[in-house]
Amino acid sequence: MENELSLVVFEKHNIRRFYDGQDETWYFSVIDVVGALTDSVNPRDYWFKMKIRVKTEDGLELSTICRQLKMKAPDGKMRETDCAAVRGLFRIIQSIPSPKAEPFKQWLAKVGYERIQDMSDPARSLDRAREYWQQHGRSEKWIQQRMMGQETRNKLRTTGKTMRSPAKANLPF
Repeated sequence: MENELSLVVFEKHNIRRFYDGQDETWYFSVIDVVGALTDSVNPRDYWFKMKIRVKTEDGLELSTICRQLKMKAPDGKMRETDCAAVRGLFRIIQSIPSPKAEPFKQWLAKVGYERIQDMSDPARSLDRAREYWQQHGRSEKWIQQRMMGQETRNKLRTTGKTMRSPAKANLPF
């Protein structure tokens, strides 16, 4: 899942996210979160003014808990976007006076809790992946092939081997 861009939905709002395989962290678009929690006509402007307000009131620069990542903008172009990991998002959400903030915090906490469970019992993540693919209409055959392919990749990764074409492997055929 390295460097994977994807969308998640929170109460009908698309939240862009990016998975950084290097540090195994999901980063979420701050503008999308601000838009989902405030219903602002211009979430980018809201975010800009919020950074100024928080720096004035608390002395904290919210930009320091963000990373600039390229994400697909509504116009289809890849643009640099302020993104934050879950911990940073919690801090940002604290600064948004919105009744939607608490459900969003609970949603993030649920995602984090599921991740912790997955780490202690990897079979749970496999079961959740299977359920997800079934909900999206994938056949049992497709699901089985996908899981077997992932298992093969994981084995190759852990053994340090890479697959090479027969021409590069110096095989006699």
